Amino acid sequence: MGFSPNFLDELRIRSPIADVVGRSVKLIRRGREFTGLCPFHNEKSPSFTVSEEKGFYHCFGCGAHGDVITFVMEKEGLSFPEAVERLANDAGLEMPQWTPQDKEREKARAGLVDVNEAAALWFKDQLYSTRGKTALEYVKHRGLNPKTCQDFLMGFAPPGRSLLKQALQAKGFDEDLAVEAGLLIKPDDGGESYDRFRNRLMFPIRDRRGRFIAFGGRAMDKDAPAKYLNSPETPLFHKGTTLYNIDMAQKPARENAQIIVGEGYMDVIAMSEGGFPNAVAPLGTAMTEDQLRLLWRMAPEPLLCFDGDKAGVRAAMRAAERALPLLKPGYSLRFALLPDGEDPDTLIRAQGAGSFEQILEQATPLAQLIWDHHAARADLSTPERRAVLVKDVMGQVRQIENATVKRFYEEEMRARLDKLFGRGQAPKPQTSWNKSSYGRGRGGRQRGISQGGASSFLKASALAKPETAESRTSSLERLILAMCINHPELLHRHYEDLAGLHFHNALVDKARAGLLSLSAQRDDLERDDTRNTLYEAGLSRLLDHLDRDALVRRSNFAVENADPARVEAGFTHVLARLRRIVELEFERREAVAELEQGGDEKAYQRLQAVNQELESASGLEIDFSL
Repeated sequence: MGFSPNFLDELRIRSPIADVVGRSVKLIRRGREFTGLCPFHNEKSPSFTVSEEKGFYHCFGCGAHGDVITFVMEKEGLSFPEAVERLANDAGLEMPQWTPQDKEREKARAGLVDVNEAAALWFKDQLYSTRGKTALEYVKHRGLNPKTCQDFLMGFAPPGRSLLKQALQAKGFDEDLAVEAGLLIKPDDGGESYDRFRNRLMFPIRDRRGRFIAFGGRAMDKDAPAKYLNSPETPLFHKGTTLYNIDMAQKPARENAQIIVGEGYMDVIAMSEGGFPNAVAPLGTAMTEDQLRLLWRMAPEPLLCFDGDKAGVRAAMRAAERALPLLKPGYSLRFALLPDGEDPDTLIRAQGAGSFEQILEQATPLAQLIWDHHAARADLSTPERRAVLVKDVMGQVRQIENATVKRFYEEEMRARLDKLFGRGQAPKPQTSWNKSSYGRGRGGRQRGISQGGASSFLKASALAKPETAESRTSSLERLILAMCINHPELLHRHYEDLAGLHFHNALVDKARAGLLSLSAQRDDLERDDTRNTLYEAGLSRLLDHLDRDALVRRSNFAVENADPARVEAGFTHVLARLRRIVELEFERREAVAELEQGGDEKAYQRLQAVNQELESASGLEIDFSL
């Protein structure tokens, strides 16, 4: 729902920022302002200032800044509407009347939360029943104590095809609701729905408020096609925008100014049991930009912990590459690679929490990771090959969008290159990674593919028209923005989807953020409002460009007077295509990286398949008949 500027102004007046902040921070008056220890990072000397007169807080240590609404959002992990509602209740201010659409959306979301919670409780009961005997033995074998299982509400999905379905129906839940929540699968041929999770150890996934939004399941059958299975995307669950254990980790993360990222459910649980409650994990995918932003809201330098094998190295580099464009002063990443064959679970149980903590303390900064990755694989035998190292290192630095951070990275990397070439010696990486992790020695020869074949193939694969995907991404970003301008109701209906996006074009992304801010303040937007807002933001040239954009003009569901049903269908379609293209592009990078590090024929075939899907018009083009 939207909030008028008058309502938000009244809310701020009735919620003095010093009073709200003072509930969780001990403030001392200093003239017209208040000071105290920052609640967003660990400090001994106060650098946190609250100005009642100006209505904002600012930390000179970590850079945290905002008004009373922002403070409640950051401190309690709430969304903007949730923070507004919390403050309004505290101030005795009546919330604006919800529209029928608002009520319907909230009712649908509440129903999904309820059915997920019922399923979580049922799964938990099954773990401790006769049906869950094997799963419970597995849990005990992994060394988990009963309290840990209760804290994470672990459960078990029995092998039966419709046991959960029957249990939910007995509690009065509608079959369609369970299908929408991802708990049941409805066959396309119209057959009977059945349980998605069967014979799996279950891990409930909760959002920052502790609401049940999805599940992950580990197969108990060693021959199962997928070892881990997650819920599908639902109105509640978008796997790229949340993190496992975020609800329990956010408080200790903020208190310690540190958040640890593991690779999976068991890593998080083992870390928590070992005395590291500030641990989270992505949900079956590589780290996304949205997840990085979420991490930075809790700590300035999240610590990413990976296994020390090839897959761990690749995962670390993927995370680093995604983080580079987003870096800003004071915010970065550190990387801890565990000994080969170890993960947090096995290491903590075998060697104790102290050994694990020592590895975390020796974590590698992002800049060092980038340097080690390229320097360890470099061939310095000729000027041309040394130039490749310069090209690769500085090419990554150029991805950084913040001018200040980019300048310091350039200085750092040039200094490293000068030192390396001046000595005429091979690079000496500071991390503990083995050269075998990269699949290439100094001679440049790769395992699994002959040198000549690799050279010609990798040239072809690296030039597999990635610009086609990027061009389509940019076009779809402009189309989504144009639809939001012409149909402001999309801003309200898809607020969370739009807030979770990050457009590559800086102007388009600025316009997206501006429209979301406008929609949070008003629920009666019209097309003139959105256009005027962008004109006032200095984006008139972007508007003119969108008016002439060929894709926008031929998309009949995007024009101003399009049928609402076509608009909704078109927007959903375009959004899904955009997400898929982004996923494919990262899959392509991953496949290329695997080949460069000694990949085999399967990696080659995987890259071919990804490139084919990227090139497939039927897979990526917009259906203009909508």
